[in-house]
Order: sequence, then C-alpha cells, then structure tokens
Amino acid sequence: MVVTSPVLSEGESRAAAEILGVAAVTDERQAVSEQGRLRLKASEPRAGIVHLLQSAVQGDHREDVGYAQLETPGEGKSGTAELAVVPGQRGRGFGRDLVDAVLAAAAEAAPDGAVEFWAHGGHPAARHLAEVYGAELVRELRQMRRPSTPATEAAELPPLPEGVTVRTFRPDRDGPQWLALNALAFAHHPEQGAWTEQDLADRVAEPWFDPEGFFLAVRGTGADEKVVGFHWTKVHPEGLGEVYVVGVDPAEQGNGLGRALTAIGLRHLALERKQDTVMLYVDADNSAAVRVYERLGFTIHEIDLMYRVESAGKRG
Repeated sequence: MVVTSPVLSEGESRAAAEILGVAAVTDERQAVSEQGRLRLKASEPRAGIVHLLQSAVQGDHREDVGYAQLETPGEGKSGTAELAVVPGQRGRGFGRDLVDAVLAAAAEAAPDGAVEFWAHGGHPAARHLAEVYGAELVRELRQMRRPSTPATEAAELPPLPEGVTVRTFRPDRDGPQWLALNALAFAHHPEQGAWTEQDLADRVAEPWFDPEGFFLAVRGTGADEKVVGFHWTKVHPEGLGEVYVVGVDPAEQGNGLGRALTAIGLRHLALERKQDTVMLYVDADNSAAVRVYERLGFTIHEIDLMYRVESAGKRG
C-alpha cells in the first residue's frame, strides 16, 4: 500500500527518515538528496511536492518498506523523483509498485508529463527499474573529490578582479541579493537556479551552516554594494569538506573571479576547518567546469544518474 500526501505527519516523517537512514547505511550513500531530506521536516505543504510512504503486511503487523518524493511536472517541465526501498525488502516488487505510484501521482498533476528519476550512485536496482520502464538516461552528475591539506592550499591565491573584494555572508541582510544572483548565475540549472527564500532558510537553520565559510565577492560599498560572486562551503558532520556551490554573475565571467573564489573556499576548508578531503558535484556535460576541477586535482568519486520515464500514454 502506498499513501500519497502533500505533507507528512510527524510519525510519517520519522518513518520516511528511518527508511532513508537504513538504506544509506547499506548503500553507503543517500537515496534522496539534501533538498529532499530537508523537505521531510516541513510542517506545511510545499508547492508541487508529494510524499509517498509505502507499507506492507509482514506477518501480523504492517511495516514501512519504501519512501518516494515527487516534485510534480509543471507546464513544459518534467517531474523529478527520488525513492528508496528498505534493503531487506528489495527484490519483492516494492520498487516497481513505488515507481507506479509516483507515475500515477505525476499524471494527476500533468497527464502528459514525464518524470525524471534520480539513481544516486547508479545503484544496480535503479538501473534495472530503468530498463523495465524503457527509461532514457538524461543526466549524469559527478561527485568529485581531492585531498586537501594546508600544504596544498598554501600557495598564493589567484588575484581578484580589480574593484572586487570578498567578505562573508550575513544571514540577516544578504539573503535577497544572494538569491537574485544565484538565480541569475544558475538560470540554466534545473535545481540550483530555482532556490527560494524557504530553501535558503532551511539550510541556514541546519547545524552545519557556517556563515564564516560562505564567501561573497562584492563591488562597491554601503548602499552601492553589489554581490557579483560567491563560494559557499560546507563541512559534513562525518568530516568531509564540500565546495557546496560557486556562482558568478554572468557579467563577470572570464575575469578569473570564479577561480579566485574557489581557491578562497578551498583554503578555508583546509586551514580553518582542517578538512583533509573536499568534494563537489558537477554535471558531466559541463565540460568547462569539469576541466577546471580536474586541473585543481579533483577526480571522480561516484556518479549519480537521472532517468526519464515518459507518461503511460506516450510509453504505451
């Protein structure tokens, strides 16, 4: 049985988090992205977000066996879904039932809308489901890593463009201007460029958030100050640094600002936060960014795949 809801109760949220936690231990990676895990905590419905909690009768009791989250299709856009089945219950058809429930929920929002499913780490079970549904591989997201030590980050930093200075993020003042620049810098990006005030607030409220690791490049001062770039770093609870996101105003492209901001963040993670490994995510088809990160010593650690499943009418 799959229960579909725009918001989870406290008990349902705990059940979904437990499913994801058990799956993460077995798979050694999260089945649902950070964005999706933050949505589990929401006490109010989020526009376009649907939660699906799956249960089955096991002996004399009912057990939660799967969870999926769907961002429903919009006009001219595919939906996006992530899901997990409890490791001990895999191979019994629950994954397929959950995919069917996701597709049914998507069809209610947009009868002709496709759904794009994430397979984090390219899990074999996800690949199998993709074959069953005749899904098309449409995106490859690479997680890259590199060693990070004070010695590797001790070299002189690349120069900032003339007229640009760098300071750290002020949560009480910088949100609106940062969101505007993020949308501009990532207008082409299906997730990052769509961040809202709530998305930013969710992360600022997380225990890992550290404004001292959130660097803003600015031109001007006072009321004339304009944010033109940023490097937001993150330190994971398990002890792993991350180039969380680097963005530059398109008008500043090609002047070395992105390179300088990246170096500033890497130095911070190594010298101030004592991280000996740094990770980042980059789309495989963003060849320019991949080359930059490869020159900095990053290599592929794992790959996330996205598969597109057409509506039942188009498949049939």
